[in-house]
Amino acid sequence: MRLALKTATYATMHLTVAIAVAYALTRDWRVALAVGIVEPMVQTVAFNIHERVWTKVGKKAAAA
Repeated sequence: MRLALKTATYATMHLTVAIAVAYALTRDWRVALAVGIVEPMVQTVAFNIHERVWTKVGKKAAAA
């Protein structure tokens, strides 16, 4: 339960920060909202790829 709550609050914070930064840069709430929604999704995919690469690197290092 604690992990789920922590994940939800982090996702909310990430969304809020992404929207706020995009709005500060563009002064357009529509652009800010679009960036705020798309950026966390892209970041999630990028993180998954990053983790897979590091897992492969770790396995190769352990095998050597």
